Amino acid sequence: MEIAAVGRADFVQGFKLVGVRKAIPATKEDLERSIGAVLDDPDVGILVLDTADMKSLSHTMRRRLETVARPVVIGVGPTEDEDLRTKVKRAIGVDLFK
Repeated sequence: MEIAAVGRADFVQGFKLVGVRKAIPATKEDLERSIGAVLDDPDVGILVLDTADMKSLSHTMRRRLETVARPVVIGVGPTEDEDLRTKVKRAIGVDLFK
């Protein structure tokens, strides 16, 4: 299983530096197409997106990201509405802080 990161070039560059092979730079225009390609890739187990990019997606794509069983979708970056505990619980389905 592989990790994939999709987003702005500066966002995915950090993932390339730590060895993520599927670090896909995408502009706002082709972001949803790039995410769709990753969702269809059976080798990807974890998809990392910038939370700002996630908020800019269409309702249909956000719903798909929320309901897909695999890959696990993780939003990285500052957000006002969720703390780390909530993100982890949503991502893996278990509250590890208990």
